[in-house]
Amino acid sequence: MGFFDFIFGGKDKPTASAATAGKTQVDFDAATAKLILAEIDIDSAISAHQNWKVRLSNVLNGTSTETLKPEVVCLDDRCDLGKWLHGAGTQRMGHMPAFTMLIARHKQFHLEASTVLATAQGGNMQAATTMLNGAYNHTSQQVVTLLQHLKQALHKL
Repeated sequence: MGFFDFIFGGKDKPTASAATAGKTQVDFDAATAKLILAEIDIDSAISAHQNWKVRLSNVLNGTSTETLKPEVVCLDDRCDLGKWLHGAGTQRMGHMPAFTMLIARHKQFHLEASTVLATAQGGNMQAATTMLNGAYNHTSQQVVTLLQHLKQALHKL
């Protein structure tokens, strides 16, 4: 069993009761996993977040047809994933440390995207490109990896 399977609740997960302080309570069953998978299309969330690199690259190379605003891009509760994370996802999984990590990484992802955008719109394309290929890319990959592990764990139930 891997780290994320334990945290997100793979089949062979240990469970914890209120008496086991300091341990992660993993209380999913197959029905809950099915509900979660019906609430959020994890593959679409991954694709949408991966597509942000294309969108930002288009801004950097001057081919974007979108009007993107850094003060909107930075909001992590506007996209479908963010709405789920801050709504039903928190209700079902908010007690799990890896879920808290996913929320934090997703928030950081939007902040990084906003910073790249603001830097590009300010005319500093070299710095924006460095950010896009550095901190933004790193945070984006963390979100994708966490989502992939969440999907795998849910499908194991």
